[in-house]
Amino acid sequence: MRSSNPVFSREGSFTRESGYAGFGTTQAGSPSGGNPYGQSNPYGTNPYGNNPYDNNPYAQQAPGQQQLTDEQLVEMYRAPSAGPLATGRMTLDDVVARTAMTLLTLVAAGALAWFALPAENYGVAVGAGLVAFVIGMVISFKRSVSPPLILLYAGLEGFALGAVTHVFDTIWEGIAIQAVLGTAAVFAAMLIGYKSGRIRVTPRYTRIGISIAMGFVLLLMVNMVASMFGADMGLRAGPLGIVVGLVGIGLGAFFLSLDFAAVEEAIAQGAPQKEAWRAAFGLTLSLVWIYIEMLRLIAILRGDD
Repeated sequence: MRSSNPVFSREGSFTRESGYAGFGTTQAGSPSGGNPYGQSNPYGTNPYGNNPYDNNPYAQQAPGQQQLTDEQLVEMYRAPSAGPLATGRMTLDDVVARTAMTLLTLVAAGALAWFALPAENYGVAVGAGLVAFVIGMVISFKRSVSPPLILLYAGLEGFALGAVTHVFDTIWEGIAIQAVLGTAAVFAAMLIGYKSGRIRVTPRYTRIGISIAMGFVLLLMVNMVASMFGADMGLRAGPLGIVVGLVGIGLGAFFLSLDFAAVEEAIAQGAPQKEAWRAAFGLTLSLVWIYIEMLRLIAILRGDD
């Protein structure tokens, strides 16, 4: 956060018109060409006898306001400046707290779906996932931040992920833990790389990543439409499926780097505290993306074991 120190100035204190310490003044009745030392002592009238700040407009008190003592002024001067918490600005702690709340909501809803829904019946979870997608789009294009809407998204998305993960874990035992650990590893690697400066979010880096992401999403949409008509492009099976899965995880990591840069920039610009919810939503989206791609990749790698 940028900070500035107040600078106070007193006009006229050191100008020639002020007569400070007798400089720039002319004694009444003294000839301009005479010896100044032959005149009366210029220090006979002590210029310090009068308070030069009597007419200072900054020293005036509001009507009815009690004048501050010297001790109170010193205490105010030595007091720490107002921090982000006092000014309502977003901090890194705010982002961490909101992200933790969002992820806890997601995990709790996922656990509910895991234990409440049978693995053979996950139609409700698919519906929850579609509703979560719509809510996510609304949040993305909504100008104002809505914490209840973000938590609702997290709950519905978590419910859908919990049901789908339960199905995967029934086929490939232990895949849920593997996907969670893989997602955590990607997050930790990106955070370390970003904080160490090895990963720099530049305009060129962003343009390339966004272009690849758009092409990737378009390819998945074509594959989804083709699968509706019984065509199989092989994007989620075999060697090609492994490549697609790795690209998907890489894009999720790219999204995380954009999230880190957005959080850092928002804090530096003094964004309102409520914007921490938007940052939490972005981080949750990226983690959900990575988790889904990790789940699919591990399923392909494990095959029929």
